[in-house]
Amino acid sequence: MPRLAIALGDPAGIGAEVTLKAIAQLQRLDPSFNPLLVGCRHWLQQSYGQLLQRTATPLANPSELEILDLPLGASIEPGVASARSGAASFHWLSAAVATVLDGRCGALTTAPIAKVAWHQAGHPYPGQTERLAELCGAKDVAMLFTARSPHSQWRFNTLLATTHLPLAQVPGALNGELLERRLQQLIDFCQRFTAAPRLVVAGLNPHAGEAGQLGQEEQDWIEPLLAEQRRRRPQLSLEGPLPPDSCWLGAAQAWREPSAAAQAPHGYLAMYHDQGLIPVKLLAFDQAVNTTLGLPFLRTSPDHGTGFDRAGHGSARADSMVAALETALELG
Repeated sequence: MPRLAIALGDPAGIGAEVTLKAIAQLQRLDPSFNPLLVGCRHWLQQSYGQLLQRTATPLANPSELEILDLPLGASIEPGVASARSGAASFHWLSAAVATVLDGRCGALTTAPIAKVAWHQAGHPYPGQTERLAELCGAKDVAMLFTARSPHSQWRFNTLLATTHLPLAQVPGALNGELLERRLQQLIDFCQRFTAAPRLVVAGLNPHAGEAGQLGQEEQDWIEPLLAEQRRRRPQLSLEGPLPPDSCWLGAAQAWREPSAAAQAPHGYLAMYHDQGLIPVKLLAFDQAVNTTLGLPFLRTSPDHGTGFDRAGHGSARADSMVAALETALELG
């Protein structure tokens, strides 16, 4: 089991709350669970004291946790993104990565950051994934969302072919080489659970192009590429490109019904961010985990944002953070 580093995210958000709630829950199951938290000790202790007055949910006491202390230096207003909060979360993430790269920890879980706060602090990254790739010298990282259904125990895996791009840029970013790499990454991940995964590829256009009537990409290169993949990998079950408005129906059935889980796909490949994230969040909002592939270590994060509207209230749910920590422990 790897030692986990936890970057505490934007200090104006719910990172402290969901982290302390999640650690308390996991330590009840395994008292030896001892992650390394990366953030400001004073801020975390102060947040703990305030949360004790606002929530009945058990919280881990920061005084009993190991913390790589990187002080804020100034107070942060809960719920308000700022250059100070962005600078802090950027610094904490970078330091947390260093603890994994130098061997102090074996995997990384990150609490949510606010991109706008990073930009205010002069760090114009689309998100944590891109900064992680830079720190690790990784040239081809991908975002995969994984969740285990509490109803059927089926694992729902969705990989994004493209990530944080404006929709107008997606068709130009997609090409055969990229799609082949993403398929290989999805296969490699799913083979952690089964030797011969069943995969579904979503089309780019409505109705998967409808034979060229609603877009040419499927007909021109996506369908031939998948046909070639089937020829080269006869052991692989590969469906697609399927109409994006219906290809996740099997996932919905498998999520709810144990009887459907055995025949459900092991992985889905979505062409762009919202195409993949809408079904993931509809089915598995509290259980889904963002997993970065292509790094020299495993990184997970909860599948939600900074929750500025809930910051400091004590009402944030820690289910997704618990899932992120459990996934890092299981797969790291």
